[in-house]
Amino acid sequence: MASRLTRCANTWAINGGMGGVIKEFFPYEYLNSIFDIDYAKLYDKGYRGLIFDIDNTLVHHGGDSTEEVNALFKKVHSTGFKTVLLTNNDEVRVQRFIRGIDTLYICDADKPDTRNYLKALKVMGINKEEAVCVGDQIFTDILGANRSGIASILVDFIRSGSEKKIGKLRYAEKIIIKLYQMSRAYKSRLGDIQDMHNKGLVD
Repeated sequence: MASRLTRCANTWAINGGMGGVIKEFFPYEYLNSIFDIDYAKLYDKGYRGLIFDIDNTLVHHGGDSTEEVNALFKKVHSTGFKTVLLTNNDEVRVQRFIRGIDTLYICDADKPDTRNYLKALKVMGINKEEAVCVGDQIFTDILGANRSGIASILVDFIRSGSEKKIGKLRYAEKIIIKLYQMSRAYKSRLGDIQDMHNKGLVD
């Protein structure tokens, strides 16, 4: 499967796939998880607001928050960041998730529509140059952020140990990730933001 994806990506690149609309799907950075981001480095670069997806970004789909995630939010808030959860879930799901987290949120966001990305900036009181969006889905989280002019970080989606199958869009994402990794112009646009204690950079 890996070699087949590489061949697809190479063919796409040769036929001009690197240009045009494909760049809308490229994240600014690609890491293993939310815990592999050095938030202090992001803050030092001038970013002041974080927009997080919930399902398969922070926790497995439908799961409650964890002690580790709760602690992460306390850490980023103590660093100086404001946070917004931007999710296509309803408010019942969000309220259950944030029982241990003090954060703003926007539910029923209809990602990748840009309107609620811009609303997230407004509720945090920052401009788009000061925000970073973190999510696991290229066709919603990353596309919406990029179209809104907001920097984006793609993280691997969280899977349970017994989960074997993935949806068709995940295979399409794998091709886009291969193209992203082949692109010098678009890869690692946020600079050095990896938490070296975790070493979660995806090559």
